[in-house]
Amino acid sequence: MNITHIISTTDPINGFNIIDPKNRPHVVEGDDTSDLTIYFETKASLQAYLDIPVEYPEQDMSATLSNSTDNYSC
Repeated sequence: MNITHIISTTDPINGFNIIDPKNRPHVVEGDDTSDLTIYFETKASLQAYLDIPVEYPEQDMSATLSNSTDNYSC
């Protein structure tokens, strides 16, 4: 089994590069086989990241690859 672990030391909220991530706030996204650890400059940056709502764009699609009808809206 391949396990992928990616570490991001660029705070996604403010773009700052985290030089010493050891004692910085972080979050781990993913599962047991593939995950991403994201480090943040401050707890406020971490909270701003956690407050971003999750989007589910597939819920609003009127046509998908499995749509076998001729009813397409472009």
